[in-house]
Order: sequence, then C-alpha cells, then structure tokens
Amino acid sequence: MKNFIWLVVGVAAGFVVAHEVNKSQQGKQFFTDLDAKAREFGEAISDGYRQREAELHAALGDADEATAR
Repeated sequence: MKNFIWLVVGVAAGFVVAHEVNKSQQGKQFFTDLDAKAREFGEAISDGYRQREAELHAALGDADEATAR
C-alpha cells in the first residue's frame, strides 16, 4: 500500500511539473516535439503490424492452397 501511495504522489507531482513547464514557450515546444515523435513512433508500430499481418495472411493463403491440392 505504501508503494502505491508513492506511485500516486509521483504521478501527481509529474503532472504538476509538466503543467508548469508547459506554461513557458520552450516547454510548449518541448511537448509539441514530444507529441510529434510519439505519433511517429505509433504510426511506425502500426505500419509494421499491418505489414506483418499481410505477410502472415499471404503465408496462410499459400498454405490453404497447398492443402487444397
């Protein structure tokens, strides 16, 4: 329980610090850059997932054709 309280305190402190940093022009730029990088990372993960899914579907399609013969 003690660890959970420290976790909650840490998260709350992080939000307060982030809010204060976001008030400055440099802070806004930092968070804008961070957001853009996070979105790029998410898109890369999503694209990789879709490519791998297509590869697996193609492989299963080839396997289905082979078993049908």
